Amino acid sequence: MLSPSAPASFAPVSTTAAPSASLAPDAVLTVAGVGAQLAEEHCRLPGETADAVRDAGFARHFVPRRYGGSEGTFGEFLTATAAVAAVCASTAWCAALFAAHGRLASYLPEQARQELWGAGPDVRIAASVIPPQGRATACEGGWLLDGRWSYASGIDHAEWVLLACFTEGAAGREHRIFAVPRAEVTVLDTWRPLGLRGTGSNSVRVVGVFVPEHRTFTLDRLLRPLPGGGRCHGVPFPMVAALQFAAPLLGAAEAAQSLWIAATAGRRRADGRPAALTPAARHLAAESSAKIKAARLLLTEVALRADTAEATPAVVAECRRDAAMAAALCAEAVDRLFHAAGAGALAEGNPLQQKWRDVTAAAAHATLSFDTAAAAYADAVFPDAGEPGSGERDPGEREPGERDVRDSHGPDSGRPYSEQA
Repeated sequence: MLSPSAPASFAPVSTTAAPSASLAPDAVLTVAGVGAQLAEEHCRLPGETADAVRDAGFARHFVPRRYGGSEGTFGEFLTATAAVAAVCASTAWCAALFAAHGRLASYLPEQARQELWGAGPDVRIAASVIPPQGRATACEGGWLLDGRWSYASGIDHAEWVLLACFTEGAAGREHRIFAVPRAEVTVLDTWRPLGLRGTGSNSVRVVGVFVPEHRTFTLDRLLRPLPGGGRCHGVPFPMVAALQFAAPLLGAAEAAQSLWIAATAGRRRADGRPAALTPAARHLAAESSAKIKAARLLLTEVALRADTAEATPAVVAECRRDAAMAAALCAEAVDRLFHAAGAGALAEGNPLQQKWRDVTAAAAHATLSFDTAAAAYADAVFPDAGEPGSGERDPGEREPGERDVRDSHGPDSGRPYSEQA
């Protein structure tokens, strides 16, 4: 979630989608399939898999064209990421984030972008930017970073990493992002999760690393279009943040559905009857496939809005709602499939079990929380419901732990961000 101090202003963007970026997910599938078990065992992608992700165009997908990037579409991003996730969710997770972090790095000042992409756009960038961690101390010409940052997916194969700290600015506390060469951080072997084991989402430690001023920007920049950027740089961060995490989840859920269908078709009950003829199995086949199909339709609509729609607060809230609901539908469907698969699914190495673990882990990501997305959507469609004197609760009187999502979207759901400044 963006900083509460971020301005609620966002200019209208073009409704013309960028041409195809020509991602090549098929080039990843074989390599990812071969390396999936190694990724599971070693809790990071094999080098060959990470290289295949780069070579398929994921790292360059949202990089500006002036640096050789693709300035690709969110529709192609969704399709390619889900295709890879059907084979290996961890590979797809890293692919999605390498692409997404290239988009974030596009907001760095020009000198930093030259440092990142001067030799080419196929640069893998890891990140740990939400929540801010560590400490940044202002010094002559820039900042000194110290501390520890968690969950930097793909860090073992990254050339750069984006880290975030709270800093003090002219207007108060700022959420500032720093671009740091991977060679200047220490990777800590901390990633031993239930699912998405191959993402290598380790912690990093930094001790007294100098970051020049030109390699930083504040998170509120992500609420405004990138000057001279493509369509993919003309949408606010909250509009697409959930999509990057939901896309791998979708592909894994679709694969889980196929695995369950195949396994159930070949199973027989204790009484000798085919498992596929039982009413429970037939009902579950229809229900789970409908939920996962609905999730794909929801995410396809999110991507289409991101590629073509005007970014009003209502549209941003719809995108957050739909991506979070898609994730919930996938998680519900796969959970039921796993629990209906019998004792065989509990065996180590069972492919359906792995999909269940990966989907469960992905759905737990905070960006996919439906409660948070629902609150944002309600604020967009009921902009005056909480105003003092309206008979409803004052927006400032929040329950303990409740976050105010209005600040990221602006008070008027129907007008473009630029008209609400």
